Amino acid sequence: MANVFNAAEVIDMGIEKERKRRDFYGYVALKFEEKDMKDLFSRLRDWEETHIKKFTEIRNTLEESEATESYPGELITYVKAAVDDILYKQVSAEWFSKNVRAPLTAIQYGIGFERDAILFFNELLKYMASSHREKVQELIDEEKKHLIYLSELKQKYVEKSQ
Repeated sequence: MANVFNAAEVIDMGIEKERKRRDFYGYVALKFEEKDMKDLFSRLRDWEETHIKKFTEIRNTLEESEATESYPGELITYVKAAVDDILYKQVSAEWFSKNVRAPLTAIQYGIGFERDAILFFNELLKYMASSHREKVQELIDEEKKHLIYLSELKQKYVEKSQ
């Protein structure tokens, strides 16, 4: 019999990634001295905190249902790879201090985090019961807003430097 996961377990995995993004943005807000960068990353940190609360509310409203796999271990293997991604391991203060020195680089990491969230939830849609796909789509839509915001900000920084 295939392993099964319920929608709440999948959303819990997403919430963990949200926490890591929140912590990253919080660290970046402390790292940069420029007011606009502090404000930007503080706002992103706060958005992630709001997402954690929203996703927790969604999770708490889900009825138990199972997500099926096409072969035993499929979902857990995928989720482990997605959650343990190197991008998330680089959030440490030490790594960040050595490798991220410019606002544009921090913005690019933020874009990577948001893109990762969209991919993560999109991939998990196929494992969800049809009754829960709408809730997971809500998560994706929220992350798309962040990606657009950061992408537009990146473009402004690129245009300023030309």
